[in-house]
Amino acid sequence: MNARMLTTTEMMAPGRVLIKRKQLLQKVPLGERTILELERCGKFPKRFSITARSVAWDLGEVDAWIAQQQAAAVAQPAPGLKRP
Repeated sequence: MNARMLTTTEMMAPGRVLIKRKQLLQKVPLGERTILELERCGKFPKRFSITARSVAWDLGEVDAWIAQQQAAAVAQPAPGLKRP
């Protein structure tokens, strides 16, 4: 069974929403290996089993992680420009 695409309304809906791997990768521009490493280090929301063969992430936790990354972001110079 394939994960369906979430609509913008669903992605913004309040309450607990669980997302599967494909949906997570739509939301977070990182590779699966990077996400796994961040999870292992406690720097990304942990996946959890919803069945014996399926895992999910809490969308609210993922959104909070994204907001935290934005708040901590340092402005980077445009590619090719020298730093002052």
